[in-house]
Order: sequence, then C-alpha cells, then structure tokens
Amino acid sequence: MKHIVREQLANSVAVMQQVMEEDSILSAVAEAAEVTAKAMMSGRKLMVAGNGGSAADAQHLVAEFVVRLMADRPALRAIALTTDSSILTATGNDYGYDHLFERQIEALGQEGDVFLGISTSGNSTNVLRALELCRKKKITTIGFSGKTGGKMVPLCDYNVVIPSSVTQHIQESHLALEHIYCMLVEQCCFGADFAKAK
Repeated sequence: MKHIVREQLANSVAVMQQVMEEDSILSAVAEAAEVTAKAMMSGRKLMVAGNGGSAADAQHLVAEFVVRLMADRPALRAIALTTDSSILTATGNDYGYDHLFERQIEALGQEGDVFLGISTSGNSTNVLRALELCRKKKITTIGFSGKTGGKMVPLCDYNVVIPSSVTQHIQESHLALEHIYCMLVEQCCFGADFAKAK
C-alpha cells in the first residue's frame, strides 16, 4: 500500500510542478489578488462558490479571509455562497439547482465586488450562470478550473486552469493556490511585511 501513497503524492507534485512553471497561472493568481484587495479596500466583497469538494474549498478560503491566514489583522469581507441551507434548498426546490449561486448574487452582488467560481471541469452550470450574471452586474470574475478550463474561460476576467484531468490533483493545486491568493490579498491590504511584524 505504501507504493500507492508514494505514487499518488508523486502525481500530485508533478501537477504542482507544471503549475509552478506555467507563467499564465502565476500571473492570473497575482493579478486576481491585486484586484480583490483593491475591491476589499474600497468596501466591496469577495463571493466564492463551487460544488462538492469545490464547495468545501469555497468555505475554507472564505474562512481564511474572514479569520486570518498569515497573522492577526482586521477581518476581510468575504462570503461563501455554499453555506446557507435554507437558501440553497429553497432555490433548488423553487428554481432548480442551476440557479443556486446566481440567485444569491442577484441578492448580494454589487458592482465592484469580486466573484470566484471553482469548478474542476469548468462546466458546472450553476457556476456558469453565476459568472454570466456577474458580467452583467460589473462584478469582477475569477475562475479556478482544470483540464481545458471549460465554458468558464470566456466568462472570467482571470483564469486559473490546472493542467490535469484528475479531479483530486486539480483540487490539490486549487487549495495551494487559494492559500497563496489569500496571502497576496493580505499583503496588498496590510503591507508585505505585516506577517513578520506580528
């Protein structure tokens, strides 16, 4: 069984190595962080959504923004659109699962906000509908996807497309980059040396 553990770790590391060498991915993460920080410093917010493991990522990432990642600092305005069971079930029941995130953006989204959609395939209909509405409402869009990026690519201002077709390895790279994205936003908002000073 140990050889399976070693093999899977090696596969994950190989994908992350590809990510590290892909300048377009690194640039997208850095630029998305700068835009997000600017929005937050202007009183706007980050909204994040995804399905399944990507929903867990959305909640994990938002927790880092609201609580902290690197060091003590003021809370940053972020919300996961995956957590309110009453909204999710009412929307799913009354309008259909495809409208879960779109409906919440209709209620909560404002011009100048940022929406980060996570979909390993890039083709999750409820994420796509949310991205389409964001474009209409002048909300900046960030896509974390995999494979070819799917239908999300033209709907996103910033695309982070993991070069893998294996869902678990896409998610592993997503989480690493989500942490870095949050770290960069913190640095933009509070200064590059704020973590060292605490």
